[in-house]
Amino acid sequence: MVFLSTLSDEHMERYFRIIRAGIAVHGHSDLLNWLQGELQYYLPHDIMLAAWGDFGSVHFRHDLVSSLPGIRTQHIKRENLSALLRALFNCWAELGKKPYTLGVGPSGFAFEDARPLSESGKALDGMQSMLVHGVTDERGCLDCLYILFSSRATLDSSAVAAMETLMPYLDTAMRRVTPLADQAPSADSGENQEVAADHGLSGREIEILHWVRMGKTNAEIASILGISIYTVKNHLRHIFKKLDVYNRTQAISKIRSASTAAGPRSGHPAPADR
Repeated sequence: MVFLSTLSDEHMERYFRIIRAGIAVHGHSDLLNWLQGELQYYLPHDIMLAAWGDFGSVHFRHDLVSSLPGIRTQHIKRENLSALLRALFNCWAELGKKPYTLGVGPSGFAFEDARPLSESGKALDGMQSMLVHGVTDERGCLDCLYILFSSRATLDSSAVAAMETLMPYLDTAMRRVTPLADQAPSADSGENQEVAADHGLSGREIEILHWVRMGKTNAEIASILGISIYTVKNHLRHIFKKLDVYNRTQAISKIRSASTAAGPRSGHPAPADR
């Protein structure tokens, strides 16, 4: 990389320490410590918002990483992020999927669509700039967007260059961190639980069955769950085999039939008719 070749030995050593530390990330606490460590020298920020999925809809997942009080993933609803992420993603795409900075300004975010984000807490009111970059997963047909919020008035060109250089390691570290469970689509449907008990379906297979029942396509399910279309297809093949059916329609019919035949089970109310 041209940017790395221009660095002094001291900076090169720091970059390698940052990369080694990033490779060692395996959980949320590791990720937070890494982001708040030497990485701040090149990418100064107070909050990182990561999102992945389909930014043209609400079919995406997100994660907030920050040491600031009151800034937590569960404090922001997905629907409140969709307009902001769509605007930032479109700008990134128009710039040829290159990193860019955006001033927030003293009167608030530059994008009107970003205002709902302030519902997460007063701490965001102190953010003055953003650094945005992303990754397109060609095999998984997903886009991943990373937004760094900083209390600094501006982030210079060196931060943009560092973001481009460190993005592969940031993305790799993030992919090792398990998304918070409360973002996962609800899999507690009585019908799904009964079928799982009777046919040995895994938790992921129950999730996919839930979205199949909601009428989602394979591509939509892949975006919602943050997996590839091919993985969805593989899970569906396993589901069909376990349920002894041949297609989605038969699978849904079997779920309903199993629920109707079994009735309410001990400890579970009868599933509502949908």
